[in-house]
Amino acid sequence: MKAAVITFPGSNCDRDLAVGFEKAGAEVVRVWHKDTSLPAGVDIVGVPGGFSYGDYLRCGAIASRSPIGQAVAEFAGKGGYVMGVCNGFQILTEMGLLPGALMRNASLKYICRPVELVVASQDSAYTNAYGKGARVTFPIAHHDGNYTIDAEGLNALQAEDRVAFRYADNPNGSTDDIAGVLSANRRVLGMMPHPERAIEDAQGGADGAALFRALNGLLATA
Repeated sequence: MKAAVITFPGSNCDRDLAVGFEKAGAEVVRVWHKDTSLPAGVDIVGVPGGFSYGDYLRCGAIASRSPIGQAVAEFAGKGGYVMGVCNGFQILTEMGLLPGALMRNASLKYICRPVELVVASQDSAYTNAYGKGARVTFPIAHHDGNYTIDAEGLNALQAEDRVAFRYADNPNGSTDDIAGVLSANRRVLGMMPHPERAIEDAQGGADGAALFRALNGLLATA
């Protein structure tokens, strides 16, 4: 598997995401937000967490219009895999690759702690290493993680089994306890919790490692 990890001004989890892919056996290439194309042979694009420039306007709004954004959108449109974590999730919703929006936490406070998640769908490259209903623990670190979507959009996500993860104890007010969602073709994932910060016991838990291993196993043989 060859993974491209994007870096924006203000990204602070790009290295973490690259390490998550590398530890699973992937080749990782780093891509700057002003690049206009992705490297040849990329299987998956990782859009990392952090505080991309322009977040003061609306999280992810400016970053989604970076030069690399069009290349990522075209890659996804051709069936490529894209994974956005935290600020990356916000960017993917701003790009229109995923439905809904990430709003201010219901508490109006920044939250940074491990949270328990329920695997809501096993039917994706990102979640097939876990059984449906399995419980995993990933850290969160966000101020605008309140996933919001209208009733019609929520009905579509539920009917199409596109909720990837739900919070066991909703920390931010997200609609339907949603922590991560999938695109219609199930190849784009956006999630607020950080699996790349849970890949070894030294981080307090390794529940995220299976996600990266499963991706590598699938895409390395695709």
